[in-house]
Amino acid sequence: MVGFIVCSGGEIMKVLILAAGYATRLYPLTLDTPKPLLDVGGKLMIDHILDRINVIDEFIDDVYVVTNEKFFGQFKEWAEKSVFDVTIVNDGTKTNEDRLGAIGDIDFVIKEKGIDDDLMVIAGDNLFEFDLKSFYDYFWEIERSVVGIYDLKDKSKLANKYGVVELNEEGRIIGFEEKPAEPKTSLTSTACYIFSKEDVARLENCIAENEIPDNLGDFIRWLSEKGEVYGFVFSEDWFDIG
Repeated sequence: MVGFIVCSGGEIMKVLILAAGYATRLYPLTLDTPKPLLDVGGKLMIDHILDRINVIDEFIDDVYVVTNEKFFGQFKEWAEKSVFDVTIVNDGTKTNEDRLGAIGDIDFVIKEKGIDDDLMVIAGDNLFEFDLKSFYDYFWEIERSVVGIYDLKDKSKLANKYGVVELNEEGRIIGFEEKPAEPKTSLTSTACYIFSKEDVARLENCIAENEIPDNLGDFIRWLSEKGEVYGFVFSEDWFDIG
């Protein structure tokens, strides 16, 4: 069995995979099957992600997958057969209308599992080819929260579709807009993050000030206005499914 084993010589963090959405835009494909459990190229989407995470298994002590009441049983069945050691968390929602949203689900898992650690967060419909070890190393190099950033090279491709990021010459995020009509850069925020322990603790304040924002981009913008958040720019393939 492939486990996520603690290495006494490394800095340990936890991982959370977001899989509590209802993917209504992909109906009927996702009406009875959660998007992360769809087959992509002969492998389940979530298994592609866990293969990437396994590269840094020695630096991880827990991997959580948060889902909803509707798909909890399917994820439990998958986890029981999986070669990966993961914990499935049920956020209790039953429909798209009462979903918690990305920020709500992160907050739910933090409180449910008592997380007081650095936290890597990856969306369960986010496929990428970049090396998570390099992402992890960059986080420890700058000791600040980090966002995976992909350069589409053409600003027009981001219009009304993706969160757009502005970086200064040091790589610090100095601007963030959610799906703007006129993007200022060709850099998009992917759903790959590492939040420092300190910023994990700040999530509750962000929610209180913004009445539970849905998009993680709202948290990134809030953090970048309060302190320092950096972008890890990669050139390998990245796909936002659905």
